[in-house]
Amino acid sequence: MHDLVRSLGTSHTGFFHQSVRRVPARLAIGATFSKVETPGGLRWVVQDVHEGGPADKGGLKPLDVLDTIDGKRISPPDQPMFPMGTKPRTTVERNSVVASFELDIPAPRSRKQPHAEPKAVISSVLPNSIGYLKVAILPGLLGLDVAREIDKAVAGLTQCDRLILDLRGHLGGGLGVLRLMSYLTPEKLPIGYTVSRKMAETGYEKEKLRTLDHLPTGKPNFLAIATMAMKYARRDPSVLLVSEGLGPQNWHGRIVILINEHTVSAGEMVAAFAKENSLATLVGTETAGRLIPGSGFKIGFGYMLIMPKAAYITWHGNRFEGHGIDPDHAAGWSPYEFMNERDDVLLRAVELATFL
Repeated sequence: MHDLVRSLGTSHTGFFHQSVRRVPARLAIGATFSKVETPGGLRWVVQDVHEGGPADKGGLKPLDVLDTIDGKRISPPDQPMFPMGTKPRTTVERNSVVASFELDIPAPRSRKQPHAEPKAVISSVLPNSIGYLKVAILPGLLGLDVAREIDKAVAGLTQCDRLILDLRGHLGGGLGVLRLMSYLTPEKLPIGYTVSRKMAETGYEKEKLRTLDHLPTGKPNFLAIATMAMKYARRDPSVLLVSEGLGPQNWHGRIVILINEHTVSAGEMVAAFAKENSLATLVGTETAGRLIPGSGFKIGFGYMLIMPKAAYITWHGNRFEGHGIDPDHAAGWSPYEFMNERDDVLLRAVELATFL
């Protein structure tokens, strides 16, 4: 059944048991893997490790070569999958030495979209007054808490005149993406819209779709949720996103966004918005092309079916399902360069930001 559903070839599509025994590594442990030809053959090598996730807390590091998960050897084409709510023993090769780790993977908050949450927002100030903002995930359907975290991070970067936004390995998320996109421009700009099958079949005008142009983060969560529910709940999910108009930042016009093949969903929305409106320079590799909102349905015997429920279309009419957003400057991750403790992609971004 899983293979049959996957044969549809769309993102946010799957068939799994609610015991969540097999969850992709990026969601279960907050790490992404790349296929690398090693002296021992084609293997999975750790690429991104998100701070605060089970992989990070358990001790996994970039360049670790995956060996076994609970005693079972894992190598391509088998995908690294982890059981949530357990402590699987994981072995890797690190500097030609086998190391063993116990990964403490929490039970998911939602079995419809199971994942373990790493630290969502990280920020710092780099040399030459360059701000650095990394957003790994945008948890929560309404995203009020993560939007406030983004506000706090941006407040610490207001004196910076350039910004690097790191979306490598971004896991996706909910409406908190609106706040992140809104910090890319001082004004209100149409971003894109979701449209349901029913709306697509009956016809619509994008300018007349219900508009979401503000996250009520200034209200207590219960009041904000009630406000949003009255406006959007139990209605067709088609909605137009418009940036919030948060005003100018010193680094507007001098933004670099890092993306890679593991950047999905909400992260791709940010990259597409920035590229279409010339708000940032994109550096990295083509994103995953997974931009269809999905929803889970119980179908009995403990199984869940995840299916797309709407299409996402940018304001300029582009769809990125099945093919991602291309960077303006290609810069791929290389394990051989990373061995020298050099993040060449970030260094390239710093170089570009310096001369913007």
